[in-house]
Amino acid sequence: MSAFGDGLDQAVQKAFTRPAPRSAGAQMRYLVKQLKGTRAVAELLGMSQRQVERYVAGKAKRPRAELAARLEREVKARWQPQVRARARHKAATTGGIVIDTRARIGYTAPAGSTDDARIRHLTVALPPQYAARLFDARQAGAADQQLQQIAAEALRDVYFQDSGRRAGSLEEVRFTDIEHVEFDL
Repeated sequence: MSAFGDGLDQAVQKAFTRPAPRSAGAQMRYLVKQLKGTRAVAELLGMSQRQVERYVAGKAKRPRAELAARLEREVKARWQPQVRARARHKAATTGGIVIDTRARIGYTAPAGSTDDARIRHLTVALPPQYAARLFDARQAGAADQQLQQIAAEALRDVYFQDSGRRAGSLEEVRFTDIEHVEFDL
């Protein structure tokens, strides 16, 4: 599970203009149309081609919980690509992104300051350049650790340094023990 990657995906999914298909049959038909065949869907979901055909025909209706979750994840990953791209572009150019997190956050600073990490609950609006960096890294397949580092840099610049107005000697923000992280456009 990727907390940061999944959080970015969920933020973009909030921009959908229509709900994704809900029934297993409708989800299978959508994937068959997108991947242009039942064989590709069967390979993607790790099941037999014949079982995919049963779902498409309406003969099979209730998938196991594991298959249902995989099916929903694959459909949402492909649902409304233009709406998804438009939402990412708007966040990366004008809108920015809001991060809501509860985690242990501390920083490296000169001696004599209170730089001990502590649990903080922060809701911070990040400027568009950080949204662009997060989305670009996610598109490039960055690991959760890299996304976490970008978010830590953003919090350092926006929250701790107040866009250069204070704490200029702050070097690095430590962002650990994440209890939750959520993004919103």
